[in-house]
Order: sequence, then structure tokens, then C-alpha cells
Amino acid sequence: MSFDPYEFDRGMTPAGQMETQGQYTARTFLWMVLGLMVTFGVALACWLTGIVMYVWSFQIVILIATLVMAFTMGSRIERMAVGTAKAMFIAFAVLFGFTISVYLLVFDLPSLILVFLATAVYFAALAAYGHFTRTDLSGLRPILFSGLIFLIIFGLLSMFIPWLAAMDRIACIIGIGVFLAFTAYDTQKIRAYYHYYAGFPDMLEKASIFSALQLYLDFLNLFLYLLRFMGRRKN
Repeated sequence: MSFDPYEFDRGMTPAGQMETQGQYTARTFLWMVLGLMVTFGVALACWLTGIVMYVWSFQIVILIATLVMAFTMGSRIERMAVGTAKAMFIAFAVLFGFTISVYLLVFDLPSLILVFLATAVYFAALAAYGHFTRTDLSGLRPILFSGLIFLIIFGLLSMFIPWLAAMDRIACIIGIGVFLAFTAYDTQKIRAYYHYYAGFPDMLEKASIFSALQLYLDFLNLFLYLLRFMGRRKN
């Protein structure tokens, strides 16, 4: 996904009452938490009602729809209306909930809860580091992008090359490291977006939603890699 603040024409947005950086950051994390609540709520509802069995049959379709929506938000969010950006974020969270529901069939519920709590602790620690550190983390971008490309290629190849499954734990360790680093990196970017768009309420609000989407994806990817690495599967 690409959202470059330097492509935005500042003259398009009227100045408004400026919110503080703390308020902006809190709003961004609240959007992320809302997205996670929607996702896990949908996943639980699918599991309890048995809809997850139908989801299993349409995983590829749901995955493609999710990827298309994520790409659309990343590439066009600066041109969207604020209401559209919010609606797409919630719709994305709902779609991802269908995907997460499948994991409720594969892993034991106590194991899922334990991994979720571990994810929350690790995520909070790296988010706090990204927020408070004075170190510029922008230099991590090439490394993180390379790691993400590796994970995508590995995931695709493992679908067709069975022996790659033996390397899954190594891929999980790399995935955990990549998304822990992404958490700190994306948290620090919240501050950068705030300073760039301060004084332009509409664009600042959309930047907040985009940042929330990035953090939401960091959390869920970290959760899924931790689950694959340490989760207990059902017999």
C-alpha cells in the first residue's frame, strides 16, 4: 500500500481547529481497536453459527476481495471522502473476520486466547517504543519491505511446493520479527502524518484511518505468525 503525504495539495483542504498530537494518536489507536473488535466479533459469530464451514469453501475469493480493498484504500485514500474511508475500513475488518474464523476450526480456543494476549503485549511494547523513541526508524523501510516480499513469495510457493512446509517455523520467526518492527515503524509514522497534515482536518482524519489500517494489519499479521509458531492445533 502507498500513501505519500507529499502527493497531497494542501490548498484543497480548509484549515480547521487543530487537535493535539495526543488526541490524534489516541483516535488512530481507537480506530485500530475498533477494527480488531469487528474482526474478532465476526470471526466468533461465524464460528458459533457454523457459517465458518461456508467460509472455508470461499477462502480464496475472500482473500482476493480483502487484498483488493486494502490496495484501494492504500492507493486512493487521499482522494476519498472521510465517510468512504471509514466505511471501507470497517468493511475490510468484516472481511478479515471471515478469514480469521477459519483459524477457530484449526486451533484450540485456549491456545488462541493465549496467543492473542501475547500479541497484545508484544504489540504494545513495540508501539510504545515507536512512539517514544528519538531514533528515526525510516531507515528500516527497505529492510521491512524486503522481509514482506520474502514472506509473500514464501507463502505463495509453499502452496505449490510441499517440502517448503518444513521451513514454516523459520518463516514464522521472520514474520514475527518483521511485523514487530513494522509496529514500531508505523507507530512513529503517526507523528509524521500529524505534523504534515496539521491544520487540514479532513486529510488529517483520513491519515488517521490509514495509520489505523496499517497498525491493524501489523497486529493481525503478528497474531497469525505467532499462532502458527506457538499455537496448539486441534487433534
